[in-house]
Amino acid sequence: MDARRRDVLKAGGGGALLAALAAVGWLGPGEALAQAPAWNKAAFDAKTVDEALKALGSAGPAPSKDIAFVSTPDIAENGAVVPVGVASSIPKTESIAILIEKNPSPLAAVFSLPAGTDPSITTRVKMGQSSNVYALVKADGKVYVTQKEIKVTLGGCGG
Repeated sequence: MDARRRDVLKAGGGGALLAALAAVGWLGPGEALAQAPAWNKAAFDAKTVDEALKALGSAGPAPSKDIAFVSTPDIAENGAVVPVGVASSIPKTESIAILIEKNPSPLAAVFSLPAGTDPSITTRVKMGQSSNVYALVKADGKVYVTQKEIKVTLGGCGG
């Protein structure tokens, strides 16, 4: 099975082709998942915001008022489950990342947005303590950032 999958991928088979092959039984579900894009290990392993930005390829993002935090509290009662929502009104938004300054690993999440997608995400993150939270938006090849301070009353990262 593995050799056939590689032959299909070398021939330019995309996700639709793999789904069709899985539907007729030529590929099992685990084999079809082998096409999933790789994640940026260096960015998630970074220990500071600057290291994470560098690993994401955006060492000097420009501040923007076109990025908004939505459904994100000023004070989080429990740092283990802090809701964070980010919306971008920047045209051609490609991805949104969330970084938490004082977490042991600042990069909390990266969302890739296909063209035509509403550039808005919502997730929950862990915060060990009160910290600045950064929303990083990549749009049309440029990188923009905004930040918000969230105060945590009960720590979530072992606190």
